[in-house]
Formats: sequence, structure tokens, C-alpha cells
Amino acid sequence: MRRRLLAVLMVLMGAAALLLCVPLADAYARGRTEHLLLQRRSEAVRFADLADRMRSAADRAELSAEIGRYAQLYGAGVVVVDSSGATVARAGTGPAAEAATDAATDDSPPVGTSDGADARRRALTGRSTDRLPTLRPWGPRTVVLAEPVGRDERVSGAVLMAVPTEAARRDVTVRWSLIAAGAFAAFAAAALVAAGITRWLMRPVLDLDRAVERLTAGSLHARAVSDTGPPELRHLRQHFNTMAEAMADSIGRQRDFVADASHQLRNPLATLVLQLENVEPHIAPGPGLAEHGRALDEAERLEELLDGLLALARVESGTAELSEEDVSRAVRERVAAWTPVFRAAGVDLVAADLAEGLRARTLPDAAGRVLDALLDNAVKFVPRGSRVEVRAGREADGSTAGPAGPAGSVVVRVTDDGPGVPEEHLPLLLRRFARSPEHQNVPGSGLGLAIADEIARISGGRLDVGGHEPHGLRVELRLPASG
Repeated sequence: MRRRLLAVLMVLMGAAALLLCVPLADAYARGRTEHLLLQRRSEAVRFADLADRMRSAADRAELSAEIGRYAQLYGAGVVVVDSSGATVARAGTGPAAEAATDAATDDSPPVGTSDGADARRRALTGRSTDRLPTLRPWGPRTVVLAEPVGRDERVSGAVLMAVPTEAARRDVTVRWSLIAAGAFAAFAAAALVAAGITRWLMRPVLDLDRAVERLTAGSLHARAVSDTGPPELRHLRQHFNTMAEAMADSIGRQRDFVADASHQLRNPLATLVLQLENVEPHIAPGPGLAEHGRALDEAERLEELLDGLLALARVESGTAELSEEDVSRAVRERVAAWTPVFRAAGVDLVAADLAEGLRARTLPDAAGRVLDALLDNAVKFVPRGSRVEVRAGREADGSTAGPAGPAGSVVVRVTDDGPGVPEEHLPLLLRRFARSPEHQNVPGSGLGLAIADEIARISGGRLDVGGHEPHGLRVELRLPASG
């Protein structure tokens, strides 16, 4: 939005600069052309007076001397013709003289000059040249003007002058360059002002966008801090911060309630479990003993559920600071710790392709805690005789994880060759208390993967669940690689 707003302002300022400098440049070119016409026309009038008073050879010699000096001084071409078009006197050399001669003898205008033949016809009818083509840096190189000799019905000839325009065009070029430089300087100054205004307008919007992004990512302490910009945006910032405060307060109270309730229930529940265990020796064998065992199992399951809720509330509070973790070491340690458990369950736990030097910035021991949840699920749901593999490596976008992969994300992958989970039930695995129908009777609270997913999210990563070919389950922990 900032770029679009700045582009619109730049286009408007550029159009305004063009609309101002183009007419100004054109006006100067026309004024310089009029100045040249007035200068040279006064000389043509003087030559026409001399030609009108010409009666003898001496008068002709005086006229020739005058136009000769003028042609030599200004590099112009001058031709005096009578009423029939015959040349009476001529002076000058070079392109200007040729242009004047062509204008006096030919009806077609020479290349790079004004319409000399038309000027000659007008002069022979008693009309002076009153307008020249506008001079611009690229031309015309020569202009032709004509002045009648005599007046009204006494017109006896005409004076044709082919005047070079190099000096005038140089003046126009210099002035146009100054106008262009001024327009560019004004445009640059206006662009700086526009950039400042754009930043002033967009700074609170960008700050609000970053605050919304952080709030969406789970940082409930994110606030919009910019206090600049228009009053409407400052009011919007205040309303957003008020809303964020209310939302953070509401979510905090909910989490505190879950944590407090879980913590307060654990003590009486532990007492209840202890009393049930103490009562067991006094129950006679029979149906009562079986019911007592089921009650004790439910009490222990409830205790495990409260522990999970308390752990989830602590994770969601996000109070811990992120720190750098050696993921390679954490994976090796957790695999070593879980190997006896898997061996006792009759499941083969294998660590394959564990890359060295994998580091990520996460919650304290995030990789180890998530891997504990994944392996705990695997040992519960994978049948005896199955195989569970743990891999860890680096992965770039669109590539396959491996020890030699490019640094992008640290990926810890746990796969098994068990029966797996139906595809339609995969999205449910990361939800709280969710279980597939065939695993309803397996011990557990249903919070393990939900807690692991929350740890991954707060650490800046994610937890992905999918099928494993040809059968089984695949769970991947992705964390942003550090350094």
C-alpha cells in the first residue's frame, strides 16, 4: 500500500511538473522567436528604405555595401529583388545565402528554412513578414523574412533575408535546460516530501499490521506502539490496544482458571487414589474387587488428565523465553531414554540418519518434550513386532530432509509401520482429547499431541501428521534452524 500510494503521488507530481514546465518552455521559445523577428525586421526595413531611394549606380553601390557588411557580420544572406522577381542586389555566402537566393527564385522552401517563397509573395503584395516558425533546439536552422520595397500601390520590390538561428536556438536550449533542471529539482523535492508524508501516513498502519501478526501468532502482549499519523489512525491504534488488552485479559483468566482448577484438584484426587489403594486389601474377592479396580483406574486416568491440562495451560501461557537448543543432542538422549520402554513393549525403536549440529531457537527443551510425546504415543498405539524410526536433519523448502540438506528448517521425523490412522481422522490427532474410534480404550488423556503442537507453534515451528507408506503413521516436528 505504501508503494502504491507513493506511486500515485509521484505520477500526480510528475504530471503537474510537466503541465507547468512545458507551457513555460514553449512560451520562452515563442518569445525568443519574436525577439529575433523584431531584430532582423528592423534591418530589413532599413535595407528596403535604401532600395526604395535607389536611383543611380552610386545608390546601388551603397545598398550593396550595406547588405554586404550585414551579411558578413551576422552570417546572413540578403537578396533584393524588383517587382518582377529579378535580383537587384545580393550578399552573403554559405547556406544562408543559398536560402535567400532560393527564396528569391524558387517557389519551394529550402530544407531547414521557413517558407521563403511565401514570404516573397507577401512582400511583393505590400505585406511584411509578421511571424516566424517557433525556434526550438532542433530547428529550423535558418528562417527567411521579407520586407516590401515601397508601400501600398508603389511596391517596387522586396528585401529577402535568410537569417541563421544558431544563437537563438542556443538561447532556447540553455533556457529549456534551466527549466528542466528546475522542474527536476522541484519534482525531487516534492518526491521527498511525498515520501515523508507517505511514511507518516503508513507508519501507524504498518505498526498495527505487525501487532496483529504477533497477536495472531499467539503473543498476547503485542501492542501497536506508533503514536504518529493522522488522528483517525491514532484513534484506531488506541481502540486496537484496548481490544488486545481485553482479549489478553480474557484468555489469561481462562488459562489461569484451567491451571488453578487442575492444580487444586490434583491434591484431593491423589488423596482419593491413595484411599482407594488402602481399601483394596479389605475387599473380599468377587464383583466388588473388580469394581474397585475399575474405580481406581478411572481415578488414575483423571489424575493423568489433570496433569495434562496443567501442562497445556503452562505451555499456552508462553512465559518462557526462547533459547537455542541442540536438537541433535536432544534427539539422541530421548531415543536412548525410550529404548528400554520400547524393548519392553516388543517394539523396535531405531534412530536413523541423525544429523549433527542441528540447532534451533525454541522453548527450553522443546525438541525433547515434543519427541517424548511422539514416542509415548508410538509405544501406546503401535502393536508388538512393529518398527519405529526417528530421523533428524535439515530441510529447505521443497527438498527432502537429510543430514546433508541445506539449512532452512530442522526436521525431526517419527514414523512407524503399524496400522496407522484413517486419512479422514488425521486432522483430529492434534486436537485436544481427540482419539480415533479404534483407540478409545488405550490409556491416556488425549492431550499429548495437542501439547506437542502448542510447544512447536510457540517455538516458531509446527507439527505435521500424515500417513506413512505402505502403512503406518508419520509425525514431523519442524523448527526454524538457528544461525
